Amino acid sequence: MNFNERLDLAINKSRNFLLSRQTEEGYWVDELESNATITAELVFFMHFTETVDLEKQKKITNYLLHTQREDGSWPLYFGGPCDINSTVESYMALSLAGISKGRPEMIQAREAIFANGGIKATRVFTKVFLAMFGQISWNVCPSVPVEIILLKNWFPLNIYEMSSWSRSTVVPLSIVISHKPVCHLPEGNDFKELFTSGDSELGFESDGLVFSSWRNFFINLDKLIKFIGKSPWKPFRKIARKRALSWVIEHQEEQGDFSGIQPAMLNSLLAYHYEGISKNDPKWVKGLEAVERFLINKKEGTLMQACVSPLWDTAIAANALCDSGMSTDHPALVKAAKWILSKQIVKKGDWAIKNPQIEPGGWAFEFYNELYPDCDDTAEILIFLNRIKLPDSYQKLQESGKATSWLLSMQCQSGGWAAFDIDNEQEILNQVPFADHGAMLDPPSADVSGRVLWLLGQLKFKKNHPKVKRVINFLKRKQESNGSWWGRWGVNYIYGSWLALTGLASIGEDMSQPYVCRSIKWFEDHQNKDGGWGETCESYKIPSLAGKGNSTASQTAWAVMGLIAGGDEESLVVKRGIEFLLNRQEPHGSWYEDEFTGTGFPIHFFIKYHMYQHFFPLMALGRYRSVLKP
Repeated sequence: MNFNERLDLAINKSRNFLLSRQTEEGYWVDELESNATITAELVFFMHFTETVDLEKQKKITNYLLHTQREDGSWPLYFGGPCDINSTVESYMALSLAGISKGRPEMIQAREAIFANGGIKATRVFTKVFLAMFGQISWNVCPSVPVEIILLKNWFPLNIYEMSSWSRSTVVPLSIVISHKPVCHLPEGNDFKELFTSGDSELGFESDGLVFSSWRNFFINLDKLIKFIGKSPWKPFRKIARKRALSWVIEHQEEQGDFSGIQPAMLNSLLAYHYEGISKNDPKWVKGLEAVERFLINKKEGTLMQACVSPLWDTAIAANALCDSGMSTDHPALVKAAKWILSKQIVKKGDWAIKNPQIEPGGWAFEFYNELYPDCDDTAEILIFLNRIKLPDSYQKLQESGKATSWLLSMQCQSGGWAAFDIDNEQEILNQVPFADHGAMLDPPSADVSGRVLWLLGQLKFKKNHPKVKRVINFLKRKQESNGSWWGRWGVNYIYGSWLALTGLASIGEDMSQPYVCRSIKWFEDHQNKDGGWGETCESYKIPSLAGKGNSTASQTAWAVMGLIAGGDEESLVVKRGIEFLLNRQEPHGSWYEDEFTGTGFPIHFFIKYHMYQHFFPLMALGRYRSVLKP
């Protein structure tokens, strides 16, 4: 079988596999895998709210034990180092479930915790859980005063200057923290054995004078807030709790979800619990049903997903099928398009606080998240809808027009696009003690902006269009000196560079320019010996690891598509990348990778989208074939 025949066969097998995974309703979705904290915290939640389901708890503990590594730890991502938060929280969950402290797994977990900094090294969220279980003083945790809900929108630190995910997590959490609840544990089920003499000082300490840095300012402000908080006189507490609770209720979806992410969902239900809302209340009942929809039962146990990604998975799967040469009026694609159109958002959400004039029209990431459409999903969906032939072309044109108008209105002043918000760049928010995850903001990024530019090219926008000129300049400013682009939502420079180059090529940029050639060379220089590409999640922490890692199917596909966008499709480098994908294809038609190639929060939270290994290689193979056989 010659090369072209192998290529055709691989595309057909991959296409058939992908079609077999489409649901009856028309969408695609698969597991969104993250780290153990997401599942462990469901055990905490059941104990806090006195809703422990012993069978579910047992299945969760089975899953946690199954995913524990030989050294006793749990990582943030496959093959990563011990993550102290995942390991501490998994240990806590197992202890709560009654797993003996003398079991080898628990002994190994303790050893891993002590070897990696212990309780002192844990993040704010982990310390909050320890305080809620009475293991540390609430004074250790940064204050999150519920009164922040009262700050006007013009105030620099109001909730709408936070990223959408922070806002939807912080508001209900501020209610919980205002109660300073303590869930007392039976003797033997606590975690006192995790504390050492080095954990006597767990709070945040400044490293200079009050006004020497924003960090020191906020640490001292936190101490002042706590001092004032000791006073029984809290004139705004009652009204703030009431306002915050109303905000949480208003932000609950009709189906029960809160912002489509685990922290917002569990924190909102905890706020209901501590505010005395009955377990029979429809808000509570639907909220718990939403949590149940995030669970996956496997033979090794039950896990909770941090989020679900049906619209994202469906749009990319459909675009991959289009790239494979499938007819754009194929019944599977028509069914997917109709389902997507049924999920279009028609009401205003938090984005309208800063962008009030435009009508809604975008799409979210999840099944139910109407208050938080995102630019990345909306752009990917519009790319697909622009390619598809529907029986009712008028409806598609009308709905696509609304979505395009909404998306264009979300361009930031810097010229780029962020995920959920416009001009969400108050850097001082990342200096507050609560923000040790460094993700309080949603600034524009090269990868989202590249995808939007890709769409604008598909829609025949001209290079001299003001919005196009601004985003091209944004991408030029964001390019690294080595020619690559940092990836915010995918790992990492391979992802960012693919989307930046694809956007530039789509809009008709001259791809022979030096800045584009530097990016092409960067890809060429980072090809692995096996012909593939890979990049470790550690590249966010250690930039010298950019483009370095075990070859994966998804990252190889991104690199190949980036090189094709740059006009390098006939090079030996690209041919070797295609050979890697052909050689790694499984007999059933798809690919497999253990590695996490999706990003939630750089450095702190990573994702393995189980669909990535299925549709990105098909997309790359299809594009390669189309440029060689136009």
